[in-house]
Amino acid sequence: MRRAALFVARTEFRRTVRAVTTERTKLLLLVLLGALMLGSVTVAGGYLLPSLGEHYAGAPGSDHVALATEAAAGGVAVAWLFLVGMSAIRAFTAAANPDEPAFLLVSTSTRNAAVGIVAAEILLVAVWVLPPTILLASAFAVGTGTALSVGAAAATAALALLTAVPVGFVVGIWFRHLVTVYEPIARYRWVLFVGFWALYFGAIATGRLDLVVSELFVALQDGPLGWLGHVLLVGVPNVPPSTTSILGAVVGTVLLGSVALAVGVASARIHWFADPARFDDRPSSSDSSSRLAAALSSGFSRPTRTVTLTAIRRTRRAPIRLAYVGYPLFGAVGFVQVILETGTVPAYVAAILSLYLVWAAGALFTLNPLGDLGSALPAVVTSTLSGGRAVAGLVVAGVLVAAPIGLVGSLALGLVSPLSLEQAALLVAATFVGTVATPALATGIGTALPRFGSVNVTNSREAVMPSKAAFVAYSVAVVLPAAAAAVLYTDAAGPIADFLTMMSVWAPTPELSVTGTQLTVVAWTVLGIGLLAPPVSFLYACETFDLYTLE
Repeated sequence: MRRAALFVARTEFRRTVRAVTTERTKLLLLVLLGALMLGSVTVAGGYLLPSLGEHYAGAPGSDHVALATEAAAGGVAVAWLFLVGMSAIRAFTAAANPDEPAFLLVSTSTRNAAVGIVAAEILLVAVWVLPPTILLASAFAVGTGTALSVGAAAATAALALLTAVPVGFVVGIWFRHLVTVYEPIARYRWVLFVGFWALYFGAIATGRLDLVVSELFVALQDGPLGWLGHVLLVGVPNVPPSTTSILGAVVGTVLLGSVALAVGVASARIHWFADPARFDDRPSSSDSSSRLAAALSSGFSRPTRTVTLTAIRRTRRAPIRLAYVGYPLFGAVGFVQVILETGTVPAYVAAILSLYLVWAAGALFTLNPLGDLGSALPAVVTSTLSGGRAVAGLVVAGVLVAAPIGLVGSLALGLVSPLSLEQAALLVAATFVGTVATPALATGIGTALPRFGSVNVTNSREAVMPSKAAFVAYSVAVVLPAAAAAVLYTDAAGPIADFLTMMSVWAPTPELSVTGTQLTVVAWTVLGIGLLAPPVSFLYACETFDLYTLE
């Protein structure tokens, strides 16, 4: 039994590592995430901790001893909660839904599978946690002159992982069970997801998350979660840890880890053998599609209407295909903080968010016209459907969905911002025209740079998405004309030219002399190309579709 669980753990660990290392984009994102989350802390700690170690190796005052005790107990308690949260997210997205579950559950018992998966998750989290922990403890040890702090830090991290990961697994698997099996909740799971992330980013933007963390830091110091901090204090000279707390931490780890693992096995048995929730009653979807088809019948041919309705229906049934459209919104957290601090929407924020609506209009349905057909590509390109009608159907789908959102969104942003009525009207008009033009612009770019294979959106969900090259090229094609229009509208060519000339003096390049007239000519050129690009891109997509041959 023990050998089977270890084999499952080793297999799951190797499979996860292989899945990450074989995808260069995912590996790069993980490296950047690790550098962002751990790199700055590790570098800062490497400079500060040696001097801190020297201070405590000397004769620290009683107030410094109390401060170290509080910091260790509260910091380790908050870190434990963070590990539980990360483990719960991992369990929800991946661990609770292993690859080939039918084969796994037939090959061994549910207990072996669950224990092996939890063990693999502990190893995966340890890969992220232990290296910076040991590095920071080593920096502290340089100051103290003893390696005891390294062992104490490693022991603290190990005890935390042995409890936090099993507890997170239980939380994650039950949350997944509720949103995939329990029908009343599963029916509205997308509402829950949007609400959760809205609350999370809202808490970050408003500073409430920092307030909650600081409150937990103080409240948990004297509780059971703070006992782990006294294990860390073993490596701090002249700061006596509590022997009772250390004993409680060790015993508590054994008890809590065992109970959480047992509950995790029982929870996995319930979830893995449960039937997923099914929703067979979709009359509203059919009715809305029929009304949309009737509305389009007067202005569009039947093939164009069919392509439009098919694109909208596919996206409605699998909205995960549009996950990439929301990626830029992660950068809007800073805007939310600015809006809350100022009490209004700054003019530049209104313009940037309206530009995002314009960008999203083309990214919805038209950034991968050929690749989105999937297995139906041979049948479609060999049918009587012309490229003009096929591409037009996708453009109509993008306009129908994005244009009303762009109109209402830009109008709301213009009214709540300090823009004048004339400026707000110009913003609304530009946004509306942009949401109509960018779907046509995206067709040619997506046709020239297609992606036919699916990619992993999460560890358990795959979808066909636009290629990275199409994503970047389309973004540049939208941003550059918008920037040129902003330069011309605000008469910023002169100040920008002066700034570039000034910066060239400091740059290790030949001195550059730029005039406002030159920048104005460049801006008009870029804007002209941007205005001509949508119809040219649309015609290119139509011709490529007609001439496309299967290899």
